[in-house]
Amino acid sequence: MTFNRRAFIGTAAAAMTLSAPMVRAASHGKPRVVIVGGGAGGATAARYIAKDSEGEIDVLLIEPTKTYYTCFFSNLVIGGFRTIDSIAHSYGTLASEYGVNVVHDWAVGVDRDARTVALAGGGSVPYDKLILSPGIDFVDGAVPGWDVTAQNAMPHAYKAGSQTALLKAQVEAMPEGGTFVMVAPPNPFRCPPGPYERISMVAHALKQTNPTAKIIIADPKANFSKQGLFEEGWEQHYAGMITRIGPDFGGQNVTVNPAEMTVDIDGEVIKADACNVIPAQKAGRIAELAGVTEGNWAPVNPTDMSSKADPDIYVLGDAAAQGDMPKSGFSANSQAKVCANAVRGALTGSRVFPAKYANTCWSLIATDDGVKVGAAYEPTAEKIASVDSFISQNDEDAATRKTTYQESLGWYDGITTDMFG
Repeated sequence: MTFNRRAFIGTAAAAMTLSAPMVRAASHGKPRVVIVGGGAGGATAARYIAKDSEGEIDVLLIEPTKTYYTCFFSNLVIGGFRTIDSIAHSYGTLASEYGVNVVHDWAVGVDRDARTVALAGGGSVPYDKLILSPGIDFVDGAVPGWDVTAQNAMPHAYKAGSQTALLKAQVEAMPEGGTFVMVAPPNPFRCPPGPYERISMVAHALKQTNPTAKIIIADPKANFSKQGLFEEGWEQHYAGMITRIGPDFGGQNVTVNPAEMTVDIDGEVIKADACNVIPAQKAGRIAELAGVTEGNWAPVNPTDMSSKADPDIYVLGDAAAQGDMPKSGFSANSQAKVCANAVRGALTGSRVFPAKYANTCWSLIATDDGVKVGAAYEPTAEKIASVDSFISQNDEDAATRKTTYQESLGWYDGITTDMFG
C-alpha cells in the first residue's frame, strides 16, 4: 500500500513509522536515542528504551527492510523444519505499541561532532545517544574468485531472507548424486555453530530426496564450535555423506569460480552442483563510517557496550569486539538490555543495574536431535568474560536431545517477542 500524507496521518497503526523528511519534527525537546539496525540487538534496545522510559526518551530506529528475517533458525528453513515466513517479523508493534519511530532507510554516515546520522534518502537525524547494531559485512577478497556480485550463483545465506530461500532452492535442484560444497569462514564470525548446523540441515534435506549426494566442507579452521557433537551426529544420521577438509589438508587454500561452478581446494578442482560461500566477516559498514572500529570490529567497554572511541555511541551484537561472548542473536539481545539500561540511566538519571550477560546457541543436527552450548558472562576491566558455561554431551539419549530441540523452539518464540513485542 502507498500512503499519501493525509492517509499516513490517518492510519493509527502506522502513525509512528516515519519517513525521512518527517523525522526532525518528531522531537519535542526530549533526549533522543537513534538506533541503527533492527535485528536482535537494535530492535531489543529500541523496545526496552521506549518501554522503560515511559515516553521520556524519543527512540528512533533506522532499518532499511520492512520485514526482518532472523538468521537464527534460518538453517532450519533449508532443512525443511521451518518455512521462510515463520522467521519473518515486522516492526509494526514497536511503532504502534511502544512509540518507536521506525525509519526504513539506510544510515550512510555519522557526524560525531554534530551528533547526526545521515540517511541515504536525504537529510540527517540528530541524536543524544547513538546505538549501532548493524550486524556483519564481508571482508573484500576473503575468498578468491567470490564477491557479493556472485551471491546468486554461490549464495552466502549469512544474511537471512532471499539468500536463505535461494540456497534452499539450489539444494533442492541438485542432480541425483550431486555435490554440495561449503566454503566455511575463519574466526571470528557470526554464529560459530552456524555453518555446521547448516551442513546438518543440507544433509537432512538431501537424505530425504537425494541420498547419494555428497557434501564437502572446505574449512580454514582446525577446530569449530560443538565439533564433537556435530561429527557424532553426522556419523549417526548421515554416514558417508559429509567430508570436511580442514587446514591440514588445504581447507584454508580455496579459490572459487562462480561462472564455472567450481571450487579449487589446494589445487584439486571440484565441480559443485550447489556452493555455499561464507566469507570472512567484519562489522557492518556504518560502524566503520562512524570511526568506531579497529580492524574489522568495534571495541566496546564491557560494562555498558559503549564504544571505546566515543562515549555517546554504543555498539551491539555481531559488530562489537567485547571479549568472550560469541557473535549470536542471544548475545546481541542480552547486550541490548544492558545497553538500554545504561542509556536510559545516562539520559534520565534512572537506576543503572550491574551488567550481566548470557548466551545459548542451539543447533539442530537431525529430527529431534538438538544440541546446545552456552555461558554466563560478567564485565571485567578488560572484557566481557565467561564465568560459567555448559554444553550438550556426546551419547545423550534421544529424549534429552528432543527436549533440547523443543527448548530451542520456546526460546525462538521468546526472543522474537522480546525483540519485536
